[in-house]
Amino acid sequence: MTTKTISRPTSSRLKQIAAGLALTTMLVAPAFAQSIQVRGNQRVDAETVRSYFSGERLDQEGIDRAVRAMYSSGQFSDVRVSRAGGSLVVSVRENSVVNSVTLNGNSKVKSDQLFSELQTKSRGAYSRAIVDADAERIREIYRRIGRSNASVSVATDQGENGRVNVTFNINEGAKTGIYSINFEGNQAYSTWRLKNLMQLTEKNLLSFIKTSDVYDADRLAADTDAIRRHYLKNGYIDARIVSSNAVYDDAKGGYVITISIDEGEQYRVGTVAVDSRLPNVEEGQLRRRLQTSPGSIYNAEAIEKSVEGMTIDAARRGQPFVQVRPRGDRDNANRVVNLGFTADEGPRVYIERINIRGNTRTRDYVIRREFDVGEGDAFNRSMLDRAERRLKQLAYFKTVRISQEPGSSPDRVVVNVDVEDQPTGQFSVGAGYSTNDGILGEISVAEQNFLGRGQYIKVGVTGGQRSRGAELSFTEPFFLGYRMSAGFDLFSKFTDSSRTAGYTSRTTGGAIRFGLPVTDEFGIGLRYSLFQTQIKIPNSVKQPFNDCTVSIPGVTPGTLGALANDSINNCLTNGEASLAAKESEGKRLTSLVGLSFVYNSLDNPKNPQQGIFAELKPEVAGLGGDSKYLRVTGDARYYHTLTDDVIGMLRAQGGHIQAFGGKKLLITDHFNPGPNLVRGFAPGGIGARDISIDPKTGSLGGTTYFGATAEITFPLFGLSKELGMRGAVFADAGTVYNYAGYSQFGTLGGRTIGTGTAGCSGAGSIRGNSAPLYTQGNCFDVKDQKVIRSSVGVGLLWQSPVGPIRFDYAFPLTKGKYDRTQNFRFSGGGSF
Repeated sequence: MTTKTISRPTSSRLKQIAAGLALTTMLVAPAFAQSIQVRGNQRVDAETVRSYFSGERLDQEGIDRAVRAMYSSGQFSDVRVSRAGGSLVVSVRENSVVNSVTLNGNSKVKSDQLFSELQTKSRGAYSRAIVDADAERIREIYRRIGRSNASVSVATDQGENGRVNVTFNINEGAKTGIYSINFEGNQAYSTWRLKNLMQLTEKNLLSFIKTSDVYDADRLAADTDAIRRHYLKNGYIDARIVSSNAVYDDAKGGYVITISIDEGEQYRVGTVAVDSRLPNVEEGQLRRRLQTSPGSIYNAEAIEKSVEGMTIDAARRGQPFVQVRPRGDRDNANRVVNLGFTADEGPRVYIERINIRGNTRTRDYVIRREFDVGEGDAFNRSMLDRAERRLKQLAYFKTVRISQEPGSSPDRVVVNVDVEDQPTGQFSVGAGYSTNDGILGEISVAEQNFLGRGQYIKVGVTGGQRSRGAELSFTEPFFLGYRMSAGFDLFSKFTDSSRTAGYTSRTTGGAIRFGLPVTDEFGIGLRYSLFQTQIKIPNSVKQPFNDCTVSIPGVTPGTLGALANDSINNCLTNGEASLAAKESEGKRLTSLVGLSFVYNSLDNPKNPQQGIFAELKPEVAGLGGDSKYLRVTGDARYYHTLTDDVIGMLRAQGGHIQAFGGKKLLITDHFNPGPNLVRGFAPGGIGARDISIDPKTGSLGGTTYFGATAEITFPLFGLSKELGMRGAVFADAGTVYNYAGYSQFGTLGGRTIGTGTAGCSGAGSIRGNSAPLYTQGNCFDVKDQKVIRSSVGVGLLWQSPVGPIRFDYAFPLTKGKYDRTQNFRFSGGGSF
């Protein structure tokens, strides 16, 4: 066994160690202090001051960090640090306390909005630097609403106990909007057309009620991007925005925006090839997802959708890591691009985490559910692009940006979703007038993103001369966590049809609906409605529409004080309602279930210029209730840009209704489209009519209708686009026919329809009325012509500040003998 002996240090060695320790202590002494003394503090506790130095090495660098933190707190106007022996002495001078904050001179911006942006608060520490920053913040708010000349001055006065009163004096100045928007280098598209693509607009006579003429750098950037995408969508693959400058011109009192464009040449698609290198995924299967074809104009957006569609299709076939790469080979001589799409297996990279950032109102799950992929799924850029597009289409956010960064390992990716919420509520007060409904007013409150849950809710009330009602609507876009909408409607509507059919109606009820999007363009809806319809026949001095049954003394011819009853003056000639309307009088419950098939590829839902909208709605009534019928309606519209800002539209519509179960259709079941089918005709002016009474109030409608429309809209030469006016020329053709209700009456349901006892002439005939003394018999004469009605006309469309307004003047070309015409038609009104 070996023993190791450790010798003790010698005396000289101990002296060397002690000297080293003493030297070390002297060197590091500035980094430590036995105590921290605080002087000059009055309101701030000494321990609060000491806390800034805790955890710091009290050398010069650590002291500097602590002092900077104290200044940043806004509580101190002066901080000095010194040493006294082994102690650190911190001498402070505290900022004054703000007693009150006042705003003067603001009228265009509410005080609550300004106060929410200010860092200077009552009972907070006063800091001149923070006050100056607040003044600049107020000026920035005014710049955003187009008042770049606004100025802000700050006044302070000393109150009691050293407290400071702060006053921001605001001079709002005049509105400094956009004087003009100019383009350079544009040849393919006019300045008018390009301005239509922008959110920003120029100042004009309507500037006092709009904000789109306020210069905003972010909005300009979005507009230039929209212009660039428009060029790429229409074959200009080399198009680029060279520059976009906004300069404030004092002489013109507004901004002058100049956008320089390099368009390049327009290209078309040559050949289109698809190459699938994936097992179990054939090229033909992917080719069905193509959104472009040989000979069509090159469309960058269609190519993106083709890649997206192929990616989704391959993923559904068991290839989650698919990578579809588009390739374009130019033929500059012929100005075509030969396209190729290669589907291959990409790198096996997974989504480690999805970070949602910036949403202050919208719930995280509302954003996450727009993704077809989640954490742990295969990473696919096309899927993320689709999610970004969906989020933008929601209109919940001012900005949406999806980016990625490396994850914790090479095969992991972190996805960041940055959004900025924007207001989604709307309070509308609408007013309008139409030749159908007269003066009409509406008040409604709507919210697209209710409680940040992505739900839609609307409450509205309407009132007018010939119609009024109320409605409540609610929609959940993701029902039970699936991409399927569900909602309900409650409604009550009164309609006065006495001018055209001699009756009034009130419909009250509700509906439950579901919607399933099959693709981005095609969806299927299911709806169940239960409602009660009440028909009344007015019978008063002004509306004697039932005085053949119940006479009105002094009004009905033949009664005391009235005209004598003869062939000219009788109860039929003063506006009697048809027997068809009287037979429908009372309450009736309808239980109806229906489907809807909708295809929508419109580029803009409000002002479409390209695309198709088509809807087919089969419905059946009879699952309980009093009505039993089958009904099918359809409507299809096709929009196409003919030349620069000249839009062509073709429309086809039609419908058929058929009773079953031994039932007859009531007058309210029949179609009565009027000018909605063929302009130039009055409401209730076409279709079957009861000519045994005044034809003006004898509208019966029909069980079948169809029609077509061709229309061209165009800008009005010499008028600013900002006025929102466009012209239109149109041609309509269509018909409604085949009245299938009761026409011969007796005692029905315990009540007698008609006052006369005589029947109609001829067995089974509905011709003639042999009732005595010019009274209403038990039958009526139906005039039902299958005549094609047609018209041509001109129109004026105005996107007014209070909503869309339209004026039409139509000239009927063909019509039936008893049709009622109405050349001029006006409709409009909206929210403001």
